[in-house]
Order: sequence, then C-alpha cells, then structure tokens
Amino acid sequence: MRHVISVLLENEPGALSRVVGLFSARGYNIETLTVAPTEDATLSRMTIATRGSDDVIEQITKHLNRLVEVVKVVDLTEGAHLERELMLIKVRAMGKEREEMKRMVDIFRGHIVDVTDKAYTIELTGDQQKLDAFIDAIDRTAILETVRTGICGVGRGERILKL
Repeated sequence: MRHVISVLLENEPGALSRVVGLFSARGYNIETLTVAPTEDATLSRMTIATRGSDDVIEQITKHLNRLVEVVKVVDLTEGAHLERELMLIKVRAMGKEREEMKRMVDIFRGHIVDVTDKAYTIELTGDQQKLDAFIDAIDRTAILETVRTGICGVGRGERILKL
C-alpha cells in the first residue's frame, strides 16, 4: 500500500541525506520526495511517498523518529489528507494540434505557461491520478519533456504537523 509520510526536521546541512540514507540502508524505496523550509526558517518539511505494509511503515516511522534532526513524523495516509503534485509538460503543438492541445489543457484545468511556434509548456496541478490521466489522454508522441515535483501533502482540518 502507498503511504505519504510527512516529516518535520531541522533545516541544516546533511539532514536530508541522513533521512534518504535511512531508507536506502534498509532497502526501502522512495517514490517521491519533496523538501522545503517551513514558515520557521530553522525547520524543513519533507513529504515522502513510499510503498509498504503497515508493519514496514511503522518501522520506517520508528527509524525516522530516532534521527536527531527529526522533530516530528506523521503518516498522512492514516487520516483525512490532501495531496497535490505539480507537473510541467512540454508538448509538440503545431497546426491543428495546437487547438486540440489547448482544449485538453482546459479540460484538465491546466495552464499553458510558455508558447513557441512548435511547442506548448503546460502546468498542471492535482493528485497523481489526474496528472497520469492527462498523459494518457494526449498523444504520447506529442510529449517532448515531463517534469514532476512529487507529492506535497497536508492533513485536513485540525490535523497539523507543527511544534
């Protein structure tokens, strides 16, 4: 089962590598990883998407909590949460393809952020399924380049990850 783990950790050199090293040393795979400072410049928030049984995720959580830099760990998939991912996708858009591609972008509530005479660069946000659905909906031969950020997640309502 896929889990989204949110980690609050000290914003200092080497903290990210220690978390990633913990995963690789134990043979756990990280599907996506996003990290950025929080409103408190001394802390960063890391969102990790990984797969594993409940027992494996419990072990990961215990190991993360043992790291000195880690302040708090929450498995977001244990409760109600929101997930979003950003994708920038550059597609070929020439002639009649331009209107069709623009229509698909509108259907998926995306934005064309760059236009050249031969290509569009499109910005899409949503859950992984939405972004995958866009890729499936367009002609794969039209895709020139794809960049995805990985999942960002937050608990719904009163559920927060803060000191």
